[in-house]
Amino acid sequence: MDTLELIKRSKEGDKEARDRVVAENVGLVWSIVRRFANRGYEMEDLFQIGSIGLIKAIDKFDCSYDVKFSTYAVPMITGEIKRFLRDDGMIKVSRSLKENAAKIRAYREKYSNMYGKEPTIEEIEEELKLPKDEILMALETGAEVESLYKTIYQSDGSPIYLIDKLAQSKDESENMIDKLALREVIASLDEREQEIIKLRYFNDRTQTDIAKELGISQVQVSRMEKRILKILKDKLGA
Repeated sequence: MDTLELIKRSKEGDKEARDRVVAENVGLVWSIVRRFANRGYEMEDLFQIGSIGLIKAIDKFDCSYDVKFSTYAVPMITGEIKRFLRDDGMIKVSRSLKENAAKIRAYREKYSNMYGKEPTIEEIEEELKLPKDEILMALETGAEVESLYKTIYQSDGSPIYLIDKLAQSKDESENMIDKLALREVIASLDEREQEIIKLRYFNDRTQTDIAKELGISQVQVSRMEKRILKILKDKLGA
């Protein structure tokens, strides 16, 4: 059975199919993890984080994409590891707390994909056999500003996050200026372009969904999206 068929079955709730895709891509995760050697972290820990990225790739991959799954998965895995390294560098926490946060993140992803909603604290407690106070501490430690890390473009297999459009500066005033500039650029788009931005980037809708809602073809949505991103890039000097 090929990878695409396994992914389709995984999306239908076939756990065995999902496990097979994960198993077949273990080598891919390790090849990416090795790029982050000598960063002061155990390779096994980074592998666990990378595996979360792999699972996200399986769950989010659209089989209509004209791209190999491995091409799509590489930036997802890499991005998950980079976010972990960035967030870990911002808040130093104990090893056990980091491990709990990783377990909770993985379970929340799995639960959300299965049931379309977030698990309750009690459900996490029952599944992971962790005390409630440790779960709350891990959730607080691992919290991210999700809106800044929404994938805003990925049809070519290379995700661009909203925060990537902002200058990476330690100066908070400069960061604020960049965020305001992004908002102004989006406001300068026409009504349909703004609608595509909202649906695609903030509501996490697929191009196919947007096409149906707007009464146009998926190809038209794809072309408009690329044009919008070029406008953003040109006006922001990205």
